[in-house]
Amino acid sequence: MKKSGISRRNFLGKAAVAGAAGVVVPTIITGCAPKKKEWQVIPEPAWLDEAPDGPVLKAGVVGCGGRGRGAAINFLNAGPNLQITALGDTFKDRVDETRAAIMKQKNQEVPEENCFVGFDAFQKVIDSGVDIVILATPPFFRPEHLEAAVAARKHIFAEKPVCVDPTGARSVMATALKAKELGLTIVTGTQRRHQRNYVHTYDQVKAGIIGPLVGGNVYWNGGKLWHRDNNPSWSEMEWMIRDWVNWTWLSGDHIVEQHVHNLDVMNWFMGAHPVAARGMGARHRRVTGDQWDNFSVDFVFENGVHVHSMCRQINGCWNSVSERMQGSSGSTNCIDKILDLQGNEIWKYSYPLGEDGQPNTRGLKDPYVQEHIDMVKAIRTNQPFNELENTAISTLTAIMGRISAYTGKETTWEEVMNSDMKLGPKVFTFGKVDIPKEVPVPGEAYVAKK
Repeated sequence: MKKSGISRRNFLGKAAVAGAAGVVVPTIITGCAPKKKEWQVIPEPAWLDEAPDGPVLKAGVVGCGGRGRGAAINFLNAGPNLQITALGDTFKDRVDETRAAIMKQKNQEVPEENCFVGFDAFQKVIDSGVDIVILATPPFFRPEHLEAAVAARKHIFAEKPVCVDPTGARSVMATALKAKELGLTIVTGTQRRHQRNYVHTYDQVKAGIIGPLVGGNVYWNGGKLWHRDNNPSWSEMEWMIRDWVNWTWLSGDHIVEQHVHNLDVMNWFMGAHPVAARGMGARHRRVTGDQWDNFSVDFVFENGVHVHSMCRQINGCWNSVSERMQGSSGSTNCIDKILDLQGNEIWKYSYPLGEDGQPNTRGLKDPYVQEHIDMVKAIRTNQPFNELENTAISTLTAIMGRISAYTGKETTWEEVMNSDMKLGPKVFTFGKVDIPKEVPVPGEAYVAKK
């Protein structure tokens, strides 16, 4: 493979944009909890199983693949007087599939005149008279779509991750601040923050049950997702977008696209983002695209705490999708159990009882629906909340880990916040895609050309 010949300085880019108009570098300093001599159980917060009733809320979906269709149905299941009234995607077959699914599952007809196709479909959905925009395209497009939706003063459900590069992250952070000023509600697909057992466990840890956090491990080790073989009738652009989970410029690589969930839990429980990453990884069995199969990253926090991150997409291997945080006096799996230093269980989440009288771990409200319930509640009660900045920080955490692994070098938060790296082509047409397509090689400071 030909070496890129690009220096680390060029890889990370020139000092740029962190101080641009409207952009504030977020600072999260606090740890998970002050140490307390005594700990008392924190009661579980009140949850709604259904959003409160109110005037009809109209939502438009941008990105009609599997996650877009799923998010549309989740939204419609969140409560009364909710409608999907517009659909947009780069490809007509995706729009047609989602339109049919909504009709079949919820008996709602999306008007044909509100079904849009093409790279500008997002703006047509935003301008169609909707109250809420559901963004579920490949993550590369998220910063532009978020900016346009907030400019139009729309509430937003945006899938994670929210960008694929540092330039996109800063754009999203600026958009988050503007949305807060406008009183908009934005939910970002980090459903663990809406999952009742996770939230209640977090509350105990925050209250000090295991003392200050001193380390941890986060995992998304699973099998291959999917790929699309190239079709002779497709242009390279169409193939890449249809095969998007295998291309770094579209997905951010799976450390960003998928593992961001676990990294978000890490940041959430730590109450901070890491300040440096020391990563490695490889590509062994992926059959298309330019991404890797596995990453291993040591994340270092400002207070000296280290958390190990591991993610893999290879069939036939040991799997785990989980988090574990270690405190000075105990540990937690972050979802439903807390142990002391001897491994004794000192707290567990109380699941609803099943018909057999035993705790039913599947009896919780689906968090993919709960996040839409929480969004609709915020809109209808005029109590907006905005998750976008937190998710931008978690996404940039993942990007920092990817950069470190790709280069084989330690990468710092300051470097990524000042990097002018921007992935993807400059021109969007159905033809050749003018970007490098080599698989990154550690030690060669690989970077996509601008």
